[in-house]
Amino acid sequence: MADVQWETRPVTPDRFDDFADVVNPNRRATHCWCLSHRLRQQEIEELGEGSRERAARRLCEWDAPPGVVTYRDGEPVGWCNIGAREDIPRLVHSTKIRPVDDVPVWSIICVVVRSGHRRQGVTTPLLEGAVQWAASRGAPAVEAYPVDPRGRRMDLTMAFVGTRSMFEKVGFEVVGETDAVASRMPRLVMRRMLG
Repeated sequence: MADVQWETRPVTPDRFDDFADVVNPNRRATHCWCLSHRLRQQEIEELGEGSRERAARRLCEWDAPPGVVTYRDGEPVGWCNIGAREDIPRLVHSTKIRPVDDVPVWSIICVVVRSGHRRQGVTTPLLEGAVQWAASRGAPAVEAYPVDPRGRRMDLTMAFVGTRSMFEKVGFEVVGETDAVASRMPRLVMRRMLG
């Protein structure tokens, strides 16, 4: 079997369809476009002129793309919403996921593996690629806010937050707790220092 080729790239306008193939392959208007942490509802309406897809497309035109797409042998298979915490309004204003210190971290908001590619080892290269991209942009550390299911089953609609074990595999450590929950489980603060 030939070696698998992994590549992770920021979701720029020319990669928008690859991002969409991962998060919303049927391009459903009401389906998630990974916008709610970065834009308020009114901003989504204004930016997209009523279309969530158009708002997501325009968000990819900004100087700081909203995340990265991972490719396996050229096919888009994963998405990670990552950026400077200070650029993610929902985190900046969160009373449940507060900063643990004054390090200007980058935050991972969402991790999605494309349907048909789950349980095939995509999350490790996806997260490694996201961390490396953040490092290339000057991030001193990357944080995530997953749960530790400890064998319990997660509601698939909340799986985007990730699990403790998936982040531990790529060098993240627990540095705090949050007051937030996903699937009725507490969310942790996990961090990987860079540099």
